[in-house]
Amino acid sequence: MAKKEHISETPATQMLRKHKVAFSEHPYTYEEHGGTTVSARELGVDEHHVVKTLVMQDEAAKPLIVLMHGDCKVSTKNLARGIGCKSVEPCKPDVATRHSGYQIGGTSPFGTRKVLPVYVEDSILALETIYINGGRRGYLVGIAPRVLVDLLQARPVHCALAD
Repeated sequence: MAKKEHISETPATQMLRKHKVAFSEHPYTYEEHGGTTVSARELGVDEHHVVKTLVMQDEAAKPLIVLMHGDCKVSTKNLARGIGCKSVEPCKPDVATRHSGYQIGGTSPFGTRKVLPVYVEDSILALETIYINGGRRGYLVGIAPRVLVDLLQARPVHCALAD
């Protein structure tokens, strides 16, 4: 008898279901340090549509989340300028985990341990569907980008650098 792959709930999928958000589930074989290149290849989608969730902090060590295209980097200078901070830098992995409640490589902007301000690269909002972490390594969810604004009050920023 074929066993159907069961994807257990995560805080992210619980939040999406609670708010009746339509999403598709996309499990894939996680590769350590593979990033969005691997997930895009495994899902057969353009890496530009895979959105990475980055936990960063400002100069006062206040955490924030930045959502960026998989094939781009974040200009921390442009981000800081755009959100009115002196500087922004990535959190150390253990600090990011403490803020988000998720393991690095499995960080979702949905259902984080603490409510964090969310910033989204503005061009992500123009895409039809995005693939974003569903709360565990090797698991993305497909959603309409509008959900980021509606559910997370994500604020658009312009801080992408071509990778």
